[in-house]
Amino acid sequence: MTKKLGYIIFVAFCIAIGFYPALYFIMDTKFGILNSKSNLLLNNGIWNIAFYTHISLGGLALLIGWTQFNKSLRKKNINLHRNLGKVYLISVFFSGFSGLYIAYFATGGMASTLGFSCLAIIWLYTSLRAFLEIKNRSISKHQKFMTYSFAACFAAVTLRIWLPILTGFFNDFITAYRIVAWLCWIPNIIVAYYMVKHQEHLRTR
Repeated sequence: MTKKLGYIIFVAFCIAIGFYPALYFIMDTKFGILNSKSNLLLNNGIWNIAFYTHISLGGLALLIGWTQFNKSLRKKNINLHRNLGKVYLISVFFSGFSGLYIAYFATGGMASTLGFSCLAIIWLYTSLRAFLEIKNRSISKHQKFMTYSFAACFAAVTLRIWLPILTGFFNDFITAYRIVAWLCWIPNIIVAYYMVKHQEHLRTR
């Protein structure tokens, strides 16, 4: 029962935050993180293209990525699983590289830039490895790297959990954001590591 409830909460977060970027298209231009950006940056065409590409396709990756771990769906409709996987990987490619670009302009300076840059690189690398492993028909390694990839993707969720908590604790948004640039993904990767090890243990029993 606990496991099922946890899964429902996990999926609910993926869907809710997956749709969250839509708010940037219907709210005021100073919505969300844009409040911390200068007018000069907000009027930069390249940055805007990268930002909206990142949040839109990142949201799409989050919306569909969780389905890749649904065993029932995978068994019942393998073609849907593959097609959704392709959409996920394409979304990661564009969202990851645009995220790497906008990380340079991250609120909070170098600490935030390094944190988000590392996240983007890990997301891109693990997703590429997941693609290459399935092309080589190495299913276990494909699942391993997909676990790491989605752990990085799920940073979009954990960022929005940690940020208000740390902002309230430090009473300072910039300090909180610098920490969140790392905290939003490092624990996720650690959890993914133990999940992968657990699966490997089950396969060798």
